[in-house]
Amino acid sequence: MELDDIDDIEFAPTNVNVPAAKKLVLDLLKAIGEDPEREGLRNTPDRVARMYTELLSGYTADPQKVVNSALFEVKYDEMVIVRDIEFYSLCEHHMLPFVGRAHVAYIPDGKVLGLSKIPRVVDMYARRLQVQERMTRQIADFLRDLLKPQGVAVVVEAMHLCSMMRGVKKHDARMTTSAMHGAFRANLATRQEFLDNISRGAKPLQI
Repeated sequence: MELDDIDDIEFAPTNVNVPAAKKLVLDLLKAIGEDPEREGLRNTPDRVARMYTELLSGYTADPQKVVNSALFEVKYDEMVIVRDIEFYSLCEHHMLPFVGRAHVAYIPDGKVLGLSKIPRVVDMYARRLQVQERMTRQIADFLRDLLKPQGVAVVVEAMHLCSMMRGVKKHDARMTTSAMHGAFRANLATRQEFLDNISRGAKPLQI
């Protein structure tokens, strides 16, 4: 992955020290007994270092550019749901991926957000070293503070390679987390409507 391949300016990476990361990957290859000079590994330190500029670009994402003036005043007070938003993140405990889908809903109070911006908000928090619980809360809190809606709900479902590849090695385990604000927390019927909507026709998670 070259830097020119990143077409989302709001996720342009600026915080990864590529030369330092490259040296660390080189040292890691030596530490595990590999030969960094063999053909297949010769360019691996550079590739890995540059890969992290994309995978961790959420740290430097500018929320204003992510939203990009896509807030609109609309008289609409029914539930808005964006479901099955794919995301890829890195567990901060082992730096292995966790992969899944986010389902986001809000009830407007005079303002709506452009459709493409909600997946971008998810990516802004996913492209960091994360834990799923924190990421779920960050998405919900950001939308609450931005839109000041009647309510916000976020459900995240993910498969964690740190529990699939190592440790307990439970290949079919899924983790589900949720964060609710406003009407979704206070009103059981509202919360249930959201949960019913995202469970209808739910796609199985796959890696």
